Amino acid sequence: MSGSISEARLADLVTAHPDAARVLERFGLDFCCGGAATLAAACDERGIDPAEVEAALNEVGEPNPADWSTMGVGELVDHLEATHHAFLRVELDHLQRLVDKVESVHGDRHSELAEVHATFIDLRTDLEPHLLKEERVLFPMIRELAAATEPPAFHCGSLRNPISVMMREHDRAGELLGRLRTLTDGYTPPSDSCASYRALYDGLGRLEADTHLHVHKENNLLFPAVVAMERGLPTPELGRSTYPQAR
Repeated sequence: MSGSISEARLADLVTAHPDAARVLERFGLDFCCGGAATLAAACDERGIDPAEVEAALNEVGEPNPADWSTMGVGELVDHLEATHHAFLRVELDHLQRLVDKVESVHGDRHSELAEVHATFIDLRTDLEPHLLKEERVLFPMIRELAAATEPPAFHCGSLRNPISVMMREHDRAGELLGRLRTLTDGYTPPSDSCASYRALYDGLGRLEADTHLHVHKENNLLFPAVVAMERGLPTPELGRSTYPQAR
């Protein structure tokens, strides 16, 4: 990524180049729930030198949008279910077994594991009903809207209403993931950790990264497109990026 990108929105950076997500994650910059912030503003808030982040972003190469960045809303909800929802259902079960085992074996020597365990349970308790609400309520309405030739009548009124609920729940998930990152020192296992301990922390890191990308796709691509479609406006081009391109 060349050129000054300090005034680009974090969300646009990731949409234009998904590999940028790993860089922003490394610096603790929130591109999903906080994706509307510019790189400069986000760095200023966290006391980070934006030039350092820009240098790291430039190392990932030129923009290379993923297929999901240009999907229509119907195709995008199918993609979300087939990838992120499916990932969560498998991974949450796997991590539950690991966190139960690791806390029971190592909890006496690592007191933070009790809170890691409790926070993971809180996260799972929030995420699983959230997935069901999307799959059984919101996503079917989005598919109906995408196929409609005139505005459908939904029981919830405007789709902005359930969308606002989903976004609040995304914020809550982000808070819980942030707590897990803090409790685990950035998912860094202690020196006396066993294979299961290391697998747990690695899995929690992958869960965080996937959930951040999942929320980014919904908050910054799907939901704005749905709101625009419902209002009868031209649907925004999902893959549009606002940061300067290479000349």
